[in-house]
Amino acid sequence: QVQLVESGGGSVQTGGSLRLSCAAFGRQFSGHAMGWYRQAPGKQRELVGDIASSGSTNYVDSVKGRFTISRDNAKNSVYLQMNSLKPEDTAIYYCNTVPSIQLYWGQGTQVTVSS
Repeated sequence: QVQLVESGGGSVQTGGSLRLSCAAFGRQFSGHAMGWYRQAPGKQRELVGDIASSGSTNYVDSVKGRFTISRDNAKNSVYLQMNSLKPEDTAIYYCNTVPSIQLYWGQGTQVTVSS
């Protein structure tokens, strides 16, 4: 059974930082593009950024220069370093493959940024 387990969320003030982790169990993802997604209250889930198996990354414009995705294939894990956080970054953050696979959605981790 494949599981993606997100952790590292929390409550911070504007300008703060958080580092999210995503640990994968049940299969190896080193050959797959992985992404961090988020869903804010009342909004659709969006892809925040992704990292290819090669390590190249892409980000949505709203987080460019503030968020950094990395991966550790030996640990079958993906990370999201978030700096200069803004209230509009408040959301539940998830990891999944890119494109996403419905069965792989986990519980996510809540990020709350207060002004």
